[in-house]
Amino acid sequence: MPHVSDADLRPNLPEWTVSELSGALKRTVEDAYGHVRVRGEISGYRGPHSSGHAYFALKDEGARIDAVVWKQAFAKMRIKPQEGLEVVATGRLTTYPGRSNYQIVIESLEPAGLGALMALLEERKKKLAAEGLFDEARKQLLPFLPDVIGVVTSPTGAVIRDILHRLEDRFPRRVIVWPVRVQGEGAAEEVAAAINGFNDLPVGGKVPRPDLLIVARGGGSIEDLWAFNEEIVVRAAADSMIPLISAVGHETDITLIDFVSDRRAPTPTAAAEMAVPVRSELIARVDGLARRAFGCWARAQEQRRTELRAVARALPSLDQLMAIPRQRLDGAADRLPRALRANAQVHRTALSRAAAALTPVMLRNRLRREEERLEGFLGRAARCMRVQQDRRRERFLAADSRLDASLRHNVQAHRDRIGRDRERAATLAARAARALSAVIERRSARLAGAGQLLSALSYQGVLARGFALVRGPAGAPLRNAAAVTPGMTLDIEFGDGHVQAVADGTPLPRAPEPVRPRRRGGGASGQGSLFDA
Repeated sequence: MPHVSDADLRPNLPEWTVSELSGALKRTVEDAYGHVRVRGEISGYRGPHSSGHAYFALKDEGARIDAVVWKQAFAKMRIKPQEGLEVVATGRLTTYPGRSNYQIVIESLEPAGLGALMALLEERKKKLAAEGLFDEARKQLLPFLPDVIGVVTSPTGAVIRDILHRLEDRFPRRVIVWPVRVQGEGAAEEVAAAINGFNDLPVGGKVPRPDLLIVARGGGSIEDLWAFNEEIVVRAAADSMIPLISAVGHETDITLIDFVSDRRAPTPTAAAEMAVPVRSELIARVDGLARRAFGCWARAQEQRRTELRAVARALPSLDQLMAIPRQRLDGAADRLPRALRANAQVHRTALSRAAAALTPVMLRNRLRREEERLEGFLGRAARCMRVQQDRRRERFLAADSRLDASLRHNVQAHRDRIGRDRERAATLAARAARALSAVIERRSARLAGAGQLLSALSYQGVLARGFALVRGPAGAPLRNAAAVTPGMTLDIEFGDGHVQAVADGTPLPRAPEPVRPRRRGGGASGQGSLFDA
């Protein structure tokens, strides 16, 4: 039995297109693995794409796999991808035919252990601290006695009951509860929306705007409290214009909202104690302050009364106060008539002196001086006009000479440019003539080559070598003798003309085949031997 190799069987294999093969591989991978959980380190993550999808890779010490998170799954993820974070990814294994590689479509991400969560928490804390969200200068003072307190917590837990009970014991206030989920998927978005919602309430609206906010939750593991470490919650607390107290977990539980809030309470009950004072203590303190204030006022009034009596005894009588002013008034009254007469005499003397100076001669002299001054001004004005005209004439002449020079230079520049353009046109014309000649030569060579090729392929060249072309009555070439019938008119074309003939139907004997020389040697293959004599 002859041996059959694999190469002989390969032509029998079915033929696949590239798309069919890629589809078959995709179905094989998806059917064989389906949903998987993969642990690895996130690599090559640069944030979500403009389409909302996220692309990165999972790697360990010896391998790497591409990963993709679709937009809908990315929005629901509690833990977002971060470069270098070790995670456990759950998703479907599939292939991407466009690059002939396999990838995992991730549906959920979980940190790989408590250490990864703490590393992620520390990295997020450093990032927010670098933005200044934890600065003490941003923190607000809590109101001493708020009228309305807003509480963001679960409405079914023991936290809200503890807060209400503690407020009732210390100082009853109006409380508005915004119910939210405090753990699990969507908890962070609900808490952030509650903080922003309280801040968006209008002052004096139907629902009163709180004077103080309390974000509270009972104790739990770091995974249970992770919603309060999300960046969306921290930024909402930082942007809150209402003072905020964080009361998440027990005293040993630390979340990022504790660093950005205006005050941190170790427990929800302690948050209620920070929010309001004790009413009985406040009443007692107000009563004590009122008694102390009244005693101080009474003592101050008695002291002022005593000082007033002492000052009244030290004041002089009315006659003593008015004695010296009366004497001054009497002396001034005695001196007034003499002063009036002396003042009138001084003014009369000044008036006489001024009247003596106002004579016609003095007025004519002053008028003459003013005329001479005016003539001087007119002469100076005429000289100024002449000087200004001379300067303008000189400036005009200088401008005219510069304009002539510019025109001559411009004409020469245009002549030079026209000469350069003429030389360039001549150069381009010469280049065009040479190019045209070269094109004509190339086209002539191509035409000659095509003519030679046509002559080589034409049947007339075959006729010139001694062959003939036989056509039937219709002018169609006859390719075999069976197509010729007796009495058929034939047209035989030679290299130098046509000849008409009529077929008589007598077949001619075939030319004998040429005798081929026999090979020496008698092997089965007909191949001679080199050792034959």
